Amino acid sequence: MLHINDDIAIHDWELTESFMRASGPGGQNVNKVSSAVELRFEAATSPSLPQPVKNRLRRLAGRRWTTEGALVLQCDETRSQARNRELVRERLAELIRTALTPPKRRIATRPTLGSKKRRLKAKKVRGEVKAMRGKVDPNT
Repeated sequence: MLHINDDIAIHDWELTESFMRASGPGGQNVNKVSSAVELRFEAATSPSLPQPVKNRLRRLAGRRWTTEGALVLQCDETRSQARNRELVRERLAELIRTALTPPKRRIATRPTLGSKKRRLKAKKVRGEVKAMRGKVDPNT
C-alpha cells in the first residue's frame, strides 16, 4: 500500500509494475538484468482519489497520462531494480500530493493611474522615434 497522506492511500492492486532492460550505467549487467521500472496507475478509475484531485492530476501529468486514463511513470536511474521501484513510487506519491492542493484563485487588480501614464508616455516616445525614421531629403 502506498500512503499519500492521512486520508489517501493507494492499494497495491491499483498499481502495475513492469520491468525492462535499462540504458545507462550497469556495465555488462545492463544487457542481462531488467532494472528499469514502468509503473502504471489507473488513476481515472481509482476509488482512492476524489474527482477534483483526478482532474488536477491529469493536468499535472501531461504526456504521462494515457487515453485510457492511466498514469505511466518510468525510472531507470540506478542499477538496482529495487531502488528504481522505490524512486518511481516516491514520484507517484509526490505527484498526487501536488494534485491534492487546489490552485489559488487569481485576484483581479486594476492598473494604477501612474502605470497607465507611464505606459502611454513610453508609447508616445516610441512612436516619435519611429516617425523620425525614413528617407532623408538632401535638399533641406
